[in-house]
Amino acid sequence: MRDLANNIAVVQMVAAAVISETNTSAAIDLLGFESAALVVNTGAIAGSGDYTAKLQHSDTTTGGDFVDVPAASLVGTLPASLTENGTFKQGYIGTKRYLRSIITKNSGTSIAAGTVLIKGNPQKAPA
Repeated sequence: MRDLANNIAVVQMVAAAVISETNTSAAIDLLGFESAALVVNTGAIAGSGDYTAKLQHSDTTTGGDFVDVPAASLVGTLPASLTENGTFKQGYIGTKRYLRSIITKNSGTSIAAGTVLIKGNPQKAPA
């Protein structure tokens, strides 16, 4: 049996930090992997903050080419508003090569948050 660690790659999208404005991650390349999942970690929320998270995808790294991932290409849902001290996940089953996360500030002062992308089912293992 293979362990999970050799069959996934974990890539930091948004470093865990206090975020006081909308944050868009860099594009993450899925080349060589057949699956992916977004993980969002949150800490304290200041000023009655309302923050949301989502995935966008594209076939290029050009910022204007990214669009929100349609529901048909997602497994599971992220909360309508991120909560304090939470961990949330959402799977991606789309066919685009690049993904990025966006944490959107809708109101409030700040949120402690970060995102990572777990890339799975590598074409060449160990990952």
